[in-house]
Amino acid sequence: MFVSRPKIFHGKDFRSTFVMSDARVRGDGNLVASNIHTITAHEAEVTAVAFSKNALATCSSDKTVRLWGIKDYTELPSSPLLGHKYYIHCCAFSPSGSTLATCSNDGTLKFWDVKSGDCLASLSHPSKCAIRVLQFSADGSKVVTGGDDEVACLWNVAEKKIIRSLKGHDESVTSAAFSPDDNYIVTCSSGGDMGGDMLVWDAQFGHGKFLTRVHDCHDLGVSCCAFSPTYGTAGKPSTSSSINTFLLATGGKDNLVKLWIFCGDVGSVNVTVKLETMLPGHKDSILWLCFSPDGQFIASCSLDKTARLWNARTNQAIISIDDHSSYVAFCAFSSDSRYLATASNDNTVKIWQLNDTSEIMKNLSGYEEGDPTSSQLLNSYSRVAMELWTLDDVCEWLNSLGLGEYDEAFRKNAIDGKELLALSVNDLEDTLGVAALGHRNKILRGRSLAQDKDVKMIRSTEPTNTPEEFLCPITHEIMRDPVIASDGYTYDKQAILSWMGKEPRSPMTNMVLDSKDLVPNRTLKMMIQKFLQKS
Repeated sequence: MFVSRPKIFHGKDFRSTFVMSDARVRGDGNLVASNIHTITAHEAEVTAVAFSKNALATCSSDKTVRLWGIKDYTELPSSPLLGHKYYIHCCAFSPSGSTLATCSNDGTLKFWDVKSGDCLASLSHPSKCAIRVLQFSADGSKVVTGGDDEVACLWNVAEKKIIRSLKGHDESVTSAAFSPDDNYIVTCSSGGDMGGDMLVWDAQFGHGKFLTRVHDCHDLGVSCCAFSPTYGTAGKPSTSSSINTFLLATGGKDNLVKLWIFCGDVGSVNVTVKLETMLPGHKDSILWLCFSPDGQFIASCSLDKTARLWNARTNQAIISIDDHSSYVAFCAFSSDSRYLATASNDNTVKIWQLNDTSEIMKNLSGYEEGDPTSSQLLNSYSRVAMELWTLDDVCEWLNSLGLGEYDEAFRKNAIDGKELLALSVNDLEDTLGVAALGHRNKILRGRSLAQDKDVKMIRSTEPTNTPEEFLCPITHEIMRDPVIASDGYTYDKQAILSWMGKEPRSPMTNMVLDSKDLVPNRTLKMMIQKFLQKS
């Protein structure tokens, strides 16, 4: 676990810099976020990040834009992109990934050739004010920008000229987004001392006035907005119906993520935006949010120094990432939704690999969904001596462990409390058909816990003060048989074997594993054993 991890500084690899711990965050269920890389090239706060299929762009108040290859996060030959005179607020790749757009406090919108690094155009709002936000349309033909002149502008990318100005806000335009079908534009304002407004515009048919206004959609102002790429009619073939329905997320200074149902009658002025739900959790203003390209997650980041992941379908909080030392200004998903980049005022960008370990955990021997907890055992039968349990008590207890599939076998063999106490590992496997070692272990541990006379004293079988280096990066549980893989990281043997059976790349670095050879980490195994004995 204690390994040298490269840090990036101006595109060079300094392997003499050691990172002595690996940040991993396990969320509800089996989602794990692993910090696989940290970029430290910028000399001031990192203000925005953007992924294309082949590159990562980072921009900063140090007036530079940098481009990184996503295979190993080395700086591309065309980087850095120099030309902005002040703080750079936002960056975005065109859908093809060949062009990068950036906007700045210097009042310019710049287009860059990603391959050569050349500036293709430098444009300004008519007022030459600071430009705070930009986004490409889904087809790449247009860009919308918002600025401190309270105006949003729609630009023709090919001709590098303004199509029209969108006037209606009373404060700075802080966020702008095209609907997934490119028929609408949503812009939001900072709001000042009042709540920020949301305006909806026609992006196709030339209506000059906004189509609808949502007053005070966030107290004290709106910071960001984004459409789901998959909800409703998004990403689906056109139908005979002209009504398109989308999911819109906004974040604001009231510390909330809000989800809205957006309905538009294409070709008309009929648009409705209705608040669906609110997602509390952040403790300070939300600065940015985005949907994953597969529509499964929402990522949000905040002045509270955290980034959070939400399940876009259930609206449940999944993960809170608090590895930055200052506020998190921006976040972005990779095109395959497997990675999340977070940019911070601490001058760093952290790349997080998102792994769903549910299938791996399901097939591992020696692992299961989790040990029984006291809440699973607080039933009436748990307060009675196990030897007095009836057959129904045993089966009810079995179901509470999530192992109801063996109910019939236990009933067929008349396993009451006394028989349960007498069961051996061989009995479970040969007589009762509990083939999975993880399930057998779960039953035996559950039996041990349920024998405790005082249910209130029931505790997890694993110590709560476990050092992080004793935990497997894949399962996030104490390693039974730690081994070192060819990527230099230590894993539990069964976990990494199961991983390599499904995935050729390292779960920590995403690089292809040079070899499937595993070297026992005997020193770490001895440390773990001593720790468990003391606990």
